Amino acid sequence: MARPRNRENTVRWKADVEKSVLVLNFERRGWAPGSDDDWNFYWATVQNIKWIFNPENGIRLNDHQLVCHFPNHYELTRKDLMAKNIKKYMKELQRDPRVELGDFIPVTYLLPADYSLFVEEFRRNPNAMWIMKPTGKAQGKGIFIINKLAQIKKWSTARWASMPLRESYVISRYVNDPLLIGGRKFDLRLYVLVTCYRPLKIYQYRHGFARFCNVRYTNSANDLDNPFVHLTNVAIQKTGDEYNSIHGGKWHIRNLRLYLQGTAGLEATERLFAEMDAIIVHSCKAVQPVIINDRHCFECYGFDLLIDANLKAWLVEVNASPSLSCTTQSDRIMKTALIRDVLRVAVPDSLGEEPFRGAQAWNPPEFGEFTTLYDESLDPDGEILRSMSSATSTAGISAVHASAGDRRASATVKEAPKWR
Repeated sequence: MARPRNRENTVRWKADVEKSVLVLNFERRGWAPGSDDDWNFYWATVQNIKWIFNPENGIRLNDHQLVCHFPNHYELTRKDLMAKNIKKYMKELQRDPRVELGDFIPVTYLLPADYSLFVEEFRRNPNAMWIMKPTGKAQGKGIFIINKLAQIKKWSTARWASMPLRESYVISRYVNDPLLIGGRKFDLRLYVLVTCYRPLKIYQYRHGFARFCNVRYTNSANDLDNPFVHLTNVAIQKTGDEYNSIHGGKWHIRNLRLYLQGTAGLEATERLFAEMDAIIVHSCKAVQPVIINDRHCFECYGFDLLIDANLKAWLVEVNASPSLSCTTQSDRIMKTALIRDVLRVAVPDSLGEEPFRGAQAWNPPEFGEFTTLYDESLDPDGEILRSMSSATSTAGISAVHASAGDRRASATVKEAPKWR
């Protein structure tokens, strides 16, 4: 691909989705619209990223170009591959007696490939509920819950028999005792920025939120097919009669933290948030060996986590293209600031003028509302990672903070505490 320089050395942008939160930030940074063959920064869909990095197309990105996805991001963001990679990683971790990390994804099988294994597990736990999700869809599409083997047999006969190529699904143990607030189920959307996988560099955004269902939760068999009870996806909940367009069924993460401190106590809340930090880091570590660490790439993930009634966190899924649509005014403010800070951390303003050698060779002048969650270059012996793995007690949490603080003391960037 030709070198996209221009006389003014202005960064030229290109985007497949011209959402207002993107365009506004490009304009505020003084960037100019580019074209198909003249751009420095490309906010691309995952489909076009696949096309760019397809060797048959002969495209080679140069030192003045950045894109918003890693070539094989799907190793973490496709539900089946995420489960496979994390399962493999957890088996390897179990060999290290210094690491204490319990399962953080529910028991999961791939259908139709693992159907026999699933049947065996189902018969061992005949009263369990299971949730089925298509591996390649988002926004709650195609999801349903079962509690009888006959339901999946009937579904598979009708579904797969008519398909020339069977669509893959994952089926997971349903967390049927979620933590409830106001009687309603919720999950968390946390934004995580990875600028480099080798060495791994992870930033976490302060302004995540809880997404609530419109209808009070019940695990009654009569309501298994009611998405407004079970599925927190905004794309689903906003179609319900009880949807509140003012707050959009969302609650800022700091409000959730204060609520938990008041109801469960400070120690239990700190333990939960430390556990979620560990889940994020270990999820990225799980795919580190297989991700193509192209220096022209970064990724802003949307991590979705669920908290159960025992204050244990579970990873639901990881999104490669978290929604930039804004359903409320607060949503618009938060997502505009999110993109502002993603660009601050991941994209140098000199991109149109000076060669970019990769995130490991560049220190952002400011982080905005991002904070460094894990920097592998500051953890050569893995001490911080092991401390995060065992952060299920007050001592473990203190070890995380102390270890991270000691190693980051030499950094020139001043960062505020996470989650505040």
